[in-house]
Amino acid sequence: MQILFISHFAFSQPIHRTVSIPYYVSINAYSAHHADLFSISSNQAALAQLENSCAGVFSERRFLLSTLNHFVASIGLHAAHGNFGINTDYFGFRDYNETRIGLAYAKKLGSKLDIGACFNFNSIKISGYGNSSALNGEIGILLHLTDKLHAGINVFNPAGGKFGNDFNEKLATVITIGSGYEASEKFFVSTEIEKEEDLPVNVNAGIQYKLLPQLFVRISIATEPSTTYFGIGFIMNSFRMDVIASYHPQLGFTPAMLLVFNFKSKQN
Repeated sequence: MQILFISHFAFSQPIHRTVSIPYYVSINAYSAHHADLFSISSNQAALAQLENSCAGVFSERRFLLSTLNHFVASIGLHAAHGNFGINTDYFGFRDYNETRIGLAYAKKLGSKLDIGACFNFNSIKISGYGNSSALNGEIGILLHLTDKLHAGINVFNPAGGKFGNDFNEKLATVITIGSGYEASEKFFVSTEIEKEEDLPVNVNAGIQYKLLPQLFVRISIATEPSTTYFGIGFIMNSFRMDVIASYHPQLGFTPAMLLVFNFKSKQN
């Protein structure tokens, strides 16, 4: 009797996607009049639309778990030859956390085209295993097709940044195509299609409606994973505050809050 053993080794490279901010926060990226500081989460080119320097923070506790805290702090700097942005991200808790620090720049190229780019330093810390870091970039383009219709594309990690001393864990590449329609000063709707490496296509959509000049509501949905966010925003002079909530039928409730302060120029 003969016995034949055949062994075959296959090597695969794990792919890691840094924790992303909810689409609710960046819904106004594809706009010329509604874009704000956190719009750059969807497309860096939206930074070019800022008319004043500003600062903001976002915080959420996913499913009310202290181990799933997510904090974001951003600064937008308005300049004569383009705008700059600084973004910091923290997700997790003491024993496991992910951080990201990004430096972005965007510029208007005429009235129909905006371009932007961002360079990120990513870090993962696991208690007992140490730290690992990776560098990556993002590029974005926005087209203002008409006064009301806008579209754009954003590519996250086009060069393939990798984690680890042996670089065996790759950051995911994500391509996003989006559009927005400004029906009026009060109503705005946007949608985007997001394709992350090795994952199904995700569709994000959202609307914003101003009930009053100082009060607006927002709703956003995502398909992968299925998520719905609802928020109410309050505007008081240069200050804005959003109270946000999301609910998952199995995992539960997620509360969040967003604060933005605009440093208006003397001319304004």
